[in-house]
Amino acid sequence: MLDHLEFTSPEPKTIAGATDDWELVIGMEIHAQVASKAKLFSGASTQFGNEPNANVAFVDAAMPGMLPVINEYCVEQAVRTGLGLKAQINLFSAFDRKNYFYPDLPQGYQISQLYHPIVGEGEVIVDMAPGVARLVRIERIHLEQDAGKSIHDMDPNMSFVDLNRTGVALMEIVSRPDIRGPEEAAAYVLKMRQILRYLGTCDGNMQNGNMRADVNVSVCRKGQYEKFAATGDFSHLGTRCEIKNMNSTRFIQLAIDYEARRQIAILEDGGEIDQETRLYDADKNETRSMRSKEEAHDYRYFPDPDLLPLEIEQAWVDDIKASLPELPDDKKARFVRDFGLSEYDAGVLTADTANAAFFEGVAAGTDGKLAANWVINELFGRLKKDDAEIENSPVSPAQLGGIVKLIKAGDISGKIAKDLFEIVYTEGGDPAEIVEARGMKQVTDTGAIEAAVDAVIADNPAQVEKAKANPKLAGWFVGQVMKSTGGKANPAAVNALVMQKLGL
Repeated sequence: MLDHLEFTSPEPKTIAGATDDWELVIGMEIHAQVASKAKLFSGASTQFGNEPNANVAFVDAAMPGMLPVINEYCVEQAVRTGLGLKAQINLFSAFDRKNYFYPDLPQGYQISQLYHPIVGEGEVIVDMAPGVARLVRIERIHLEQDAGKSIHDMDPNMSFVDLNRTGVALMEIVSRPDIRGPEEAAAYVLKMRQILRYLGTCDGNMQNGNMRADVNVSVCRKGQYEKFAATGDFSHLGTRCEIKNMNSTRFIQLAIDYEARRQIAILEDGGEIDQETRLYDADKNETRSMRSKEEAHDYRYFPDPDLLPLEIEQAWVDDIKASLPELPDDKKARFVRDFGLSEYDAGVLTADTANAAFFEGVAAGTDGKLAANWVINELFGRLKKDDAEIENSPVSPAQLGGIVKLIKAGDISGKIAKDLFEIVYTEGGDPAEIVEARGMKQVTDTGAIEAAVDAVIADNPAQVEKAKANPKLAGWFVGQVMKSTGGKANPAAVNALVMQKLGL
């Protein structure tokens, strides 16, 4: 599957300080909302955009005597995600209470998994350039419930609480500190989003908060990372700071760059980094302190007494594994192998499941490279211009595939094909029928083409002499013949006849 990839050692982003060169060490915790219609421990809706506090069951509001009941589908989605990341699925897992107070956390604790997560170690392959990839290790995935939302900008004197998100199931996907720069961090988030969307376990909508990341950033002097990475002990590399709730890959890169430079300035001035949680202010492009970083003991974790340990059967896990779809890396490798696509084109087409499915519909029974060219350049370009998604494309895969087949068969030229695409895009219809009805079929009759070539040559004796002196000018005659035939002449036949008639 991965023969076409070259795995490289992480090349860290180096930042020059006043006295030394520094490298970044980054780990990420991605919070992905489970694609489920009900919450983790209640039957309340997870529908986004409902009226505040409309999606709240008694257990979500922490009413006395209300007990949580595990949502089996959410467990299945977590297992499915783990399998998609080639991770260890733990047949025994357990829920713990993480105690802290926020107005939007009615219970006064969050139900999470600290000691026995549902998913263990896995890995993600992050594409950095065509044919070049990095491996980011996954430490664990655990299930937990989300908190609500405090709203501070509706009244100058009061804050409001919306509990719609309270109890929504989250998968917290924790990476090892294998990420070495802002660009790699962004690529990792995008790759994780792509995998989750392929699996159908999270919609990856970062704008709605359905996927967000906490970014742990520390710095070390150049060369130290390799020394400690060899032992697997990263504890001496530098104190890390966590940037919370990032929901934009662009802002993730900016926040990492700012935070790294902030830490370097402190260290080179003789200071120490305080381990803390920070927020990123996009307007000022800076991070600011939110609170000191808590350790596990600060939360008084203990097993949740209302939930029995979760024990699942290997046969159930095997059934889920058998139902997994073709994942991005496998699909990309197949597109390269079966359709002869470049790494870049295959990457563009597999970036999203809808793109990949559309392309395969176009390429069915015809030239894969030609189909990819028309999907990427013509269709995607036009959809971007119209600010439309591929799901709403006016041109269906069958219609675009029909245009590609007409080109491949020599029935229409590239120029005519673009005119035909415009007609199909704006008016609809069967491409083959449109070509016949509107007389758009390419002229392949060599007699008719020869007559057109002869006419252009006879009308331009001066240009003939110039072309014989400089064969590169023969292209002018090809252009004139194509113009005189309305672009319907076969370009290859025109070119051959022009060269023959001019004796070139």
